[in-house]
Amino acid sequence: MSNNRGRGLQANALGTFDTVVMAVAGSAPAYSLAATTAVLVGAVGLASPAALLYCAIPMLGIALAFSYLGRIDVNAGASYSWVGRTLHPFLGFISGWALVISATIFMVAGSLPAGAMTLSLFDEGLADNTALATAVGAGWFLIMLLVVLGGARLTVRAQLIMSGVELAILAVFAVGAVLHGGTARSFEWSWLGFGHFDGLGGFASGALIAAFYYWGWDVTSNLSEETRDSRRTTGLAGLIGVGIVFLLFEVFTIAVNVILTDRQIQENDANVLGVLGEEIWPGWGGKLLIVAVMLSTIATLETTLIQVTRSLFAMGRDRTMPTALGRVHRTWNTPWVAIVVVGAVALLMFVTSNALGSVGDILADAIAAIGLQIAVYYGLAGIAVVVAYRKMLLKSPANFLFGGLWPFLGALFMFWIFVESLGELSGASITIGIGGIAVGLVPMLWYWKQGSDYYRPARLDATQVVETEYVPDGYVGAADERSRVHEGLPTDF
Repeated sequence: MSNNRGRGLQANALGTFDTVVMAVAGSAPAYSLAATTAVLVGAVGLASPAALLYCAIPMLGIALAFSYLGRIDVNAGASYSWVGRTLHPFLGFISGWALVISATIFMVAGSLPAGAMTLSLFDEGLADNTALATAVGAGWFLIMLLVVLGGARLTVRAQLIMSGVELAILAVFAVGAVLHGGTARSFEWSWLGFGHFDGLGGFASGALIAAFYYWGWDVTSNLSEETRDSRRTTGLAGLIGVGIVFLLFEVFTIAVNVILTDRQIQENDANVLGVLGEEIWPGWGGKLLIVAVMLSTIATLETTLIQVTRSLFAMGRDRTMPTALGRVHRTWNTPWVAIVVVGAVALLMFVTSNALGSVGDILADAIAAIGLQIAVYYGLAGIAVVVAYRKMLLKSPANFLFGGLWPFLGALFMFWIFVESLGELSGASITIGIGGIAVGLVPMLWYWKQGSDYYRPARLDATQVVETEYVPDGYVGAADERSRVHEGLPTDF
């Protein structure tokens, strides 16, 4: 694969703490809980904490896969590059395309609640106006678009403020939920077992929704070219991020099951967290948790924008998509063409989404569709790490478990829930999920015929990777040791 990158992204812009914050923000704990809890409870009922638990274990395997692959190939495209260099370039492109499509769909699924939550702070009735919620959500989206355009440092500063306030509010309410007296039902340990699932199909549909909860921590890998010591930092931050959000998801999902009635959950499908806050702290609780959800939603719009624009940047750079997408702004060191294109497409989707129905309907179909696409690119990454490290897996128990067995089982789990859930999902969800991936065959075949070097890759092999210093062309201060980023290159490149 060609390494002729042209002007690069801003090296060393993010540190370890910054990257952990981005991983947590990417999974958007408050937003995921608010937008998805009613969907998850509707699918599996009291088994919702179990679905989150049994999805967290294979998800950690995928996070390990990203960590190990990030050590040997630093690339803003992440799984797009890794899968292409280990399994097959076609699968690599589909992996990257699945992320691009899922992230683009999320621009609508995420912006709608951002608008609805903002409006509900002023008037509950306004939040049900889909057109108005879409307009306000589009406004937040445009603000985040400008922040992402302004560079990695500006992006992480905005993220620190938004996620800091969000996590502080969630921590207060987590304690409040534990101390809360009135309950709709008593907690039972069986909620963490398999007894409440309606067979394998029910478990698969719950796991698919749970995968959406966790999705987003891998933004750290898309930021690898802009992170200090990225070979170590990005993977570690992803693992820490999954751990933190897992604890938050479990605490609040159990709290919803304990404190709220089935009717409260069904009637407030897009505002479950606000209702929970009102139960825990009448008067102020609902408003404060709505603020947390609003900040979380806006924050995850930012991280999703990073994922999709960095992936398109890597594709443009490799000439598997229009080369203009690989252009970097001279002042801000951001892929400005990719950012503008994503912004235009998302705004068009905002307009068309109004014809699809209520906020709740749009969210339910979009979340399930995104779950299918997540399962594809996470699963492929789990297989890719086993292939890349195949000659090293038996050299130590740690390599075998963390670089082989756990990621491989995680990949099998992702593919299993993909297949099993097809029989459970609505026609709209399957059309959006599968159709979105299928559209990617057009640019893939077109640029393959054009002779992109991506389709003649240097194979990724952990035993043959050496560290070489790489500095993006035209980067100011390139001679300074602090300006360097590492690029893993095979010795037979």
